[in-house]
Amino acid sequence: MSVAADAHSLSIKAIEDGDIPEVIALWQRCGSTRPWNDPAADIALARKESKESNATVLLGRDDGALVASVLVGHDGHRGWVYYVTVDPDRRHEGFGRAIMNAAEAWLRARGILKLQLMVRKDNAEVHAFYRSVGYYNQETVTFAKWLDGREPTP
Repeated sequence: MSVAADAHSLSIKAIEDGDIPEVIALWQRCGSTRPWNDPAADIALARKESKESNATVLLGRDDGALVASVLVGHDGHRGWVYYVTVDPDRRHEGFGRAIMNAAEAWLRARGILKLQLMVRKDNAEVHAFYRSVGYYNQETVTFAKWLDGREPTP
């Protein structure tokens, strides 16, 4: 699939084995990884589930360079996105909007009509981005519990 992003044409496709190290490096450059989440394990889980059409990782390339990514999946009722990233040197070129459009299209194709996402409370720049592409704050509280007994994480 090809998506117009400002003056660029972004080629978007699902992750392949050879893409994994490059994707993890992008996620790390973007500050999207956390010590308690193994990005390689997250990719493996999404790819395993993608065989059942529940999740995948979509990559956006501009002239072959990886510039954007999103892990998108659903629980049968709502879609979720994680690791929405744009190369820090390529921000403000429309790639974030394009990768989110691709995630939305992936969900619509599977009959999922609502997409939700979580953003850390103090990340004002990302809040502004999501508002600019039509998302709104549902004013909900998210509760979490580690099922392996570890202490809470932010």
